[in-house]
Amino acid sequence: MAGSSADQGRGRRAQPPWAPPAGSEPCKLRLYNSLTRNKDVFVPQRGRRVTWYCCGPTVYDASHMGHARSYISFDILRRVLRDYFQFDVFYCMNITDIDDKIIRRARQNHLLEQYRGRRPRPAQLLQDVRAALEPLAEKLSATSDPDKKQMLERMRSAVQLAADPLEQALRTGLAAEELERRAQVLLDEARDVLSDWLDCTLGSGVTDNSIFSELPRFWEAEFHKDMAALNVLPPDVLTRVSEYVPEIVRFVQRIVDNGYGYVSGGSVYFDTVKFAASERHSYGKLVPEAVGDQQALQEGEGDLSVSAERLSEKRSPNDFALWKASKPGEPSWPSPWGKGRPGWHIECSAMAGTLLGASMDIHGGGFDLRFPHHDNELAQSEAHFENDCWVRYFLHTGHLTIAGCKMSKSLKNFVTIKDALRRHSARQLRLAFLLHSWKDTLDYSSNTMESALQYEKFMNEFFLTVKDLLRAPSDVTGRFEKWGEEEAALNESFLDKKTAVHEALCDNVDTRSALEEVRALVSQCNLYMAARKAARRRPNRALLESIAGYLTHLLQVFGAIEEESALGFPVGGPGSSLNLEGAVMPYLQALSEFRAGVRRIARERNVPEVLRLSDALRDDVLPELGVRLEDHEGLPTVVKLVDRETLLREREEKRRVEEERRRKKEEAARKKQEQEAARLAKMKIPPSEMFLSEGDKYSRFDENGLPTHDTEGKELSKGQAKKLRKLFEAQQKLHAEYLQMAPCGGAP
Repeated sequence: MAGSSADQGRGRRAQPPWAPPAGSEPCKLRLYNSLTRNKDVFVPQRGRRVTWYCCGPTVYDASHMGHARSYISFDILRRVLRDYFQFDVFYCMNITDIDDKIIRRARQNHLLEQYRGRRPRPAQLLQDVRAALEPLAEKLSATSDPDKKQMLERMRSAVQLAADPLEQALRTGLAAEELERRAQVLLDEARDVLSDWLDCTLGSGVTDNSIFSELPRFWEAEFHKDMAALNVLPPDVLTRVSEYVPEIVRFVQRIVDNGYGYVSGGSVYFDTVKFAASERHSYGKLVPEAVGDQQALQEGEGDLSVSAERLSEKRSPNDFALWKASKPGEPSWPSPWGKGRPGWHIECSAMAGTLLGASMDIHGGGFDLRFPHHDNELAQSEAHFENDCWVRYFLHTGHLTIAGCKMSKSLKNFVTIKDALRRHSARQLRLAFLLHSWKDTLDYSSNTMESALQYEKFMNEFFLTVKDLLRAPSDVTGRFEKWGEEEAALNESFLDKKTAVHEALCDNVDTRSALEEVRALVSQCNLYMAARKAARRRPNRALLESIAGYLTHLLQVFGAIEEESALGFPVGGPGSSLNLEGAVMPYLQALSEFRAGVRRIARERNVPEVLRLSDALRDDVLPELGVRLEDHEGLPTVVKLVDRETLLREREEKRRVEEERRRKKEEAARKKQEQEAARLAKMKIPPSEMFLSEGDKYSRFDENGLPTHDTEGKELSKGQAKKLRKLFEAQQKLHAEYLQMAPCGGAP
C-alpha cells in the first residue's frame, strides 16, 4: 500500500502554494489641513477615537446663512467620520457669551428700552435724534469701507426722512395725536442711531451683570432652534465662556508663569515676541503672511478694547489680550490682576484645553477665523502646555456669498437662517452644501438652490419608483428573479459607483463628486427600468432594492434624510413620515387597482364619462392629497406619495404646457387655413389674367396675357420672357386643378 501511494505521488504534478489575490491598497481618508495647506492622511492620536473642537457662535443677534455654511458643513464632516468611517468622535463646541459685541448690544438694548419707557415728548425726541446724528456723521466721514459707508448713509437718510415730518408738525402746531404718531415713526426709524448715542453717553453707568447675560441667553436659544431646524446634530458637550471664567483665569496664570504673558494696566497680554523667539514655538502657523496686520489684530481685540490707552499697555503692537481689565459699563469677574473679563481668543483655548487636554485631533471654524483668532489660540495654548502640537488637523469651511456678493445688511442681502428656511427646506439647503466642497466659497443664489431642488426631485422620483415596484404583490421567490446580462451589467456598475463614492469621501470628504457618482448610478437604473418597461418585463426588484437601500443609507450619513427610513426620503414630516406611508399606501393601492378595473371596463364598453372621471381623480383630486398616479399602457398604475405643493406645481406646469400646446396647434391650424385660402384664391386666377394687374411693371401683353414690354415700352429680354413663361405655365396647371375641383367643370 505504501509503495502504491509513493508511486501515485511520483506521478502527480506539484501544486503551487496558496496565496491571497493581489489587490490594490485601500484608499485612506485625507483631510485638507490648514496647518500644512495640504490634504493629509487622517490619523487620530488614540486609535479610532477623535477629539474635535469647533468654534461656536457669538450670540448677540439672529443666526444667518454664514453660520449655516460652517455648522452644516461641519455636521456633514462629523457624520461622515462617525457613520461612514466609523470613528468614535467626541465633538465639543463653545458659545461665546462674553464679548465686546455682546456688551455693546446689551447696553444699547437696555438703554433704549429705558429711553422708550420715559416716553420722551416729541420735541425732546427730535432734539435727541439731532444730537445722535452728529456722531453718526463723524463715523461716516471716517469710514473707508464702501459697504459700511453705504449702510451708514442709508441709515442717516432714513432717519432724516422720518425726522423732517415731525419737525414740520411741531412748527405748524398739529394735533397731539398726529405729533405722537410721527414721533413713534421717528423713534422706530432712529432705533440704531439713538441706541448708539445713548451707549456713548450713558453706557458707563450700566453695572448690573444680569443685563449682559439676558441677551446672549436669548440668542443662544434661537441658535439652537435654528440648528435643530437644519438637522445639525447637537455637540457632545457645549461650553459657555461665562461658565468657564475660573478655568480661564487658571489658564492665563499658567501662561504668565511660563513666561509668555505679562500684566499691564490690570490686563494680561500675550508676549508674541518672546513666544516667537523660543526655539520650541512659532507664531502665525496658519497665516504667517498676516502677522503684523494691525487692522485684523484690532478687530480681534474688539471695539471696546481698542484705544490709545490699551495700545500703550502692550509691549508690541502684535501682542493680544488674554485678560481685559473691565471698564465702567462692562461685566467683570475677580482675578489675581483685578476685576476683568476674558479676552476673545483665550476662551477657546481654556475650554478646549480643559476638556480635550494638551492636544486635540481636529479644530474647526470658518475661513475668516484663521488670523488672528486661531493663530492666537495656537500660540497661547502651546505656551500654556509647552508643546508645539495643540491641534493636529485644522479644518476651515469656505466663505458664503449671496448671489456672488459678500453678505451685508447694507446691500440688503443679509439672509437669516429662518428666512432661508421659509424659502427652502433643511434638506434642500443641505443638498446645496453637499453639491459643493466644504472648504471652498459657496454662493447662495437662485441657481445654487435650483440645482439642489432638481437633485432632490431626481432622487425622490427614483425612490418613489422603486418603492412602487416593491409594493407589487409577489411571493418570496418572486423577489429573486433570474439575472440576465442587463442585471449583471447594472450590478457591476453599482459596485463601481460604490468604490467611486468611497474614493471621493476619502479625498477630503468630497461630497460633490460622491453625489455626481450617485446621479450617474440612478441614471443607469432609470435606463434599465425604462428598457424593462418597454419590453413589458418587470425589473429585478431585489437588485433595485439593494441600490436604493445603499443610496438611502448614504443620504442618511450626509444628514439629508433626517430619520431612519426603509427607502428614500420620508413623506409627511419628521417623526410621522414612516407611519403615514405605511398606513395609507395599502388603501391607495386598493384604490388604484379598483380604478384600473373600472377604466378597463369603461374602455371595453366605450363609456367616456367614466374615463373622464377616472382621469379627474388622477389629475385633480389625488394631487390635492399628495398622491400621484402614473398610468402606463399595459402595465400596473404606479402609486407615489409626493409632497402636495410639489404635485400642485407639477399640475400647474402640466396645464401650462397643455395650454401652450393647444395654442400652438390652433395657431398652426389657422396658418394652414390661411395658406389654403391663399392657394385657393391663387388657383382661381386664369393664367391669361395673372399679369394684367401688374401695370406698374408691364405696358404691353400678347394675346395670351403674357407681358412683352416693360413700363417704359422697352421689349423684355429673352431671359425675362422665359421666366414669365414658366410662371404662366405653372399657373395653367394650378388653374386646371381648380377647374377639376369644381362640380361639372364650373366654379366651385
